[in-house]
Amino acid sequence: MYLNSPVTQFESLSSTTEPNPEEPEIEKTPVEVSFKTPSLPPSVGEGAIYLNNRGNSLAQQKSEELQRTLLAHRHDRQLVILQDFPDPDALSCAWAYQLIAQQYDIKSEIIYAGALSHQENIALVRLTNLPIQRWTPQTLKTKDLSCYQGFVLIDNQGTTSQLLSAVQQARIPLVVLIDHHSIQGDLQSEFEDIRPYVRATATIFTQYLQTGLLALDTSINQHVKCATALMHGLRSDTNRLMQAQEEDFMAAAYLSRFYDAQLLNAILQANRSKRVMDVIERSLKNRIVQNNFSIAGVGYLRYEDRDAIPQAADFLVTEENVHTAVVYGIVHDEDEELEIVIGSLRTSKLTLDPDEFIKEAFGQDSAGRFFGGGRTSAGGFEIPMGFLSGSNENSAYAKMKWEVFDAQIKQKLLRLVNPRDNPIQSE
Repeated sequence: MYLNSPVTQFESLSSTTEPNPEEPEIEKTPVEVSFKTPSLPPSVGEGAIYLNNRGNSLAQQKSEELQRTLLAHRHDRQLVILQDFPDPDALSCAWAYQLIAQQYDIKSEIIYAGALSHQENIALVRLTNLPIQRWTPQTLKTKDLSCYQGFVLIDNQGTTSQLLSAVQQARIPLVVLIDHHSIQGDLQSEFEDIRPYVRATATIFTQYLQTGLLALDTSINQHVKCATALMHGLRSDTNRLMQAQEEDFMAAAYLSRFYDAQLLNAILQANRSKRVMDVIERSLKNRIVQNNFSIAGVGYLRYEDRDAIPQAADFLVTEENVHTAVVYGIVHDEDEELEIVIGSLRTSKLTLDPDEFIKEAFGQDSAGRFFGGGRTSAGGFEIPMGFLSGSNENSAYAKMKWEVFDAQIKQKLLRLVNPRDNPIQSE
């Protein structure tokens, strides 16, 4: 069954699903919903196809639920909140959501609080004119949040965004939550689609497109660029499709009809900056290797260079006899006088679960929120430094502070890598 187009005034919408043993059980009974809505722009055409992959039943059900949610929020104004340092998966999916929501006269603004520092992310935004805005905590103070009727979380669950607390304090309700990471907390959302077994959130959004929530048209430049962004996000989160599953390949096959291969190649050809190369060099110099784990602290980094950390981890994991690399540093935001310990994990070991490893290593904060998590082959963590942030004018103090945090991070990691050894060696 295809999803009904938003333009169609339908009396009833029914779906019957059969459970698949590989996915969560879905209600078998028919769902009857009645709508009486004015006509909206058409969205279903030749681009709508059946889903013949593992996620058929769930994708269809979730698409219908999302459509009903969007219908209920016609004419609203929403904030789409991404993680502080959004990746291609998050950027592309936020854009896809914005295009889908526009059909229901929903105005959405895509915002993030951190920085775009990875060269491919910068190229993606610049070459596609992806509509994203940076809102720092300072920016929030100048904004009137009362004009927004809801907010949306895509490819994150609020744990990696500085903006979440301010939006919640303004009593803006969470309307949509779509992610492929493990559940990070107890957020209540009107619509929720969390699928940890899916390799990329771009796969989930492509399934929405396949079921007819938006009919991509190659004659529309914005659609071609969004499809290209989704292909980049899918490719990025599946390690160039090498870790893709059937659903991901089916999504890539669908997007191949719409994306611009030359544009994607231009995005992927973006060169690394000298500062990124310096961080990679630092990680090589500082790394310690134990039990096939490579662990490296890279010291202080500017906020805009934060994405050098995952790139350094990507590099270290390619070393012979290394299956897992963890790179971390203290990221300093001069504008906000904020310091955070940020780290990335990359692994090629099939039996190592990055989400479980990071959560066990670093635990939770006082509110019960984990400092990090992960997905297949990759993970990350962010630990606020609180009272110890800033005041680094004295170089001797800054060095001492780094040594303390460096030792603490290593101790927590090596407790899992070498549980029988004492990672702190006294002279």
